[in-house]
Amino acid sequence: MINYEYINDYIRATIKPNSGLLAELEKYAAENHVPIIQPEVAAMMKVLGNMNRPGRILEVGTAIGYSSILFSGFLKPGGIIDTIERNDLMIELARKNIKSAGLQDTINVIAGDAMEVLGCLDKQYDMIFLDAAKGQYSEFLEQSKRMLVPGGLLVSDNVLYKGMIATDELVVRRKKTIVTRMRSFLKKLCQDESFETGIIPIGDGVALSYKKNMEQISEEA
Repeated sequence: MINYEYINDYIRATIKPNSGLLAELEKYAAENHVPIIQPEVAAMMKVLGNMNRPGRILEVGTAIGYSSILFSGFLKPGGIIDTIERNDLMIELARKNIKSAGLQDTINVIAGDAMEVLGCLDKQYDMIFLDAAKGQYSEFLEQSKRMLVPGGLLVSDNVLYKGMIATDELVVRRKKTIVTRMRSFLKKLCQDESFETGIIPIGDGVALSYKKNMEQISEEA
């Protein structure tokens, strides 16, 4: 089995580091063990975002607001980011950081359980970023599919989960349920005819899914 850690280490040492508030948030996250998207994933998101220039983004899993602030850098002028978080402390920190970035009119933190909030949302998004409870990704998928516009991008982070998803040799007993559910999610996602999906082994694994339009689906039928 290939160990990708040395690849991630090389990428992190090579890519241009963030500065300003993003760098401060990276330091805070490292010192306080707050999970945020990893540097190589952040760099990839910048490239994808600048290529697509989404006008509306939905994020599931806000934490301290790091990724939402990062995404605002490639958001279409006048665009909006909705981000969902259930942890009260994270909500408070995220809103503080978003205000420090001057983005309180751009980034909307929605407090609540992701499944409950997703079920109530009736909006359309150009990009959806999943970075919350890994055991619920399959449930997130159905709601994401409903709200993602044709031609939109679904990004699912942490889908290889420390390599455990790819091999039983690494599975920790207490993580078996999450592993089983994530494998089910990836199989469902990759077999869904509405999406074109690729899985990239950087960070903790990222799945990129392009939502096809009706014409593309009809041509493939």
